[in-house]
Order: sequence, then C-alpha cells, then structure tokens
Amino acid sequence: MLKKIQYNSPAILTFTILSFISLILGQLTSNFSTALLFSVYRSSLADIFFYFRLIGHVLGHADLQHFLGNFLIILLIGPILEEKYGSRVIIRMMLITAIITGILNILLFDTALLGASGIVFMLILLSSFVNTQEGKIPLTLILIIILFVGREIIDVFFANDNISQLTHIVGGLCGGIFGFYIDRRKWRISA
Repeated sequence: MLKKIQYNSPAILTFTILSFISLILGQLTSNFSTALLFSVYRSSLADIFFYFRLIGHVLGHADLQHFLGNFLIILLIGPILEEKYGSRVIIRMMLITAIITGILNILLFDTALLGASGIVFMLILLSSFVNTQEGKIPLTLILIIILFVGREIIDVFFANDNISQLTHIVGGLCGGIFGFYIDRRKWRISA
C-alpha cells in the first residue's frame, strides 16, 4: 500500500513537513523553539540564529489553526506550480520571499513575524501565470490582485489584528514579479 503513495511535490511536501515539525516542537517547548528559530525579529547581527530566523520564520506557526490556514492553500496550489516550474525554482522563490519579508519586518516593525502567509500569497499570484499567452495579461491576475491584495491593503488601515498584511502584500508582489519574469523569459526563449 505504501509503495503506491507518491512523494509528488518534493519542495512543497518537505516545506509542509518541516513546518509541521516546527509546530510540534514549538508546542513541546512552550514556544521557546518558535521564538528562537522560527520567528524573525530585530536582534544582533552577531547572533548566529538571526540568519536562520531570516528564512526559518516561514516554518513557524502560532498554533494548528494558523498552520492549517496556510498549508491548506499551499498544498492545494503548490504542487501544480512545482510541476510547472520545477522544485528548484519553487524553492528559490520561497527562499527569496522569506528573506524579503523577513528583512522588511526587521526594518519596519518591532514585532516578531512567523508563518508561511507570504509564501501563500506568492503562490497565489504566481498561479495566475500558469497558462498565459505572449503579450497578454491574465484576467485571473487582475482579479487576484483586486480580491486578495486589495483586501490586504484595506486591512492595513482598518483591521486591528495580529496579521501582517505587509507580508501578504510583499509575498503577492514577489509572486507577481516571479511570474512576469519567468513568463517573459519563456516567450523570449521560444521566439
């Protein structure tokens, strides 16, 4: 029976498993490990963990609800994108998005940031480019920008919660930039 199960999306599945392990580790350590390794915040550049946290914050989640909210979307659209772009490209996109959102949080806020929502929004915007034609702007991209990113921009001003809308917006921008870059490159190669 186990031989029939396929590890069909190595980057997305490994990311999911690592995040789940970090969630369990956080629960077992009363969130000590989450604060030490899986949250990004201002700290000394001499701190060896600072550099791990810059990327590792996307693995950390406050609780199971937070984890499920992110990974239901990641597991839904991530494998499709990984099949289209390849595991290495998806990993690079996730790493770049993690570093950018981590650095912006450190520069702009005094709070800790954790969770994969920047990756979620990157994947959502990137998914708009799956079946584009040369020189055309996908209507799905326009609608996603209006619905997802627009809602986050509004929430910046009106929501009073612990959600980092900036991370969502920046993740979406990363996905849009990756999509346009890869799409333009694809059309230049085929021309």
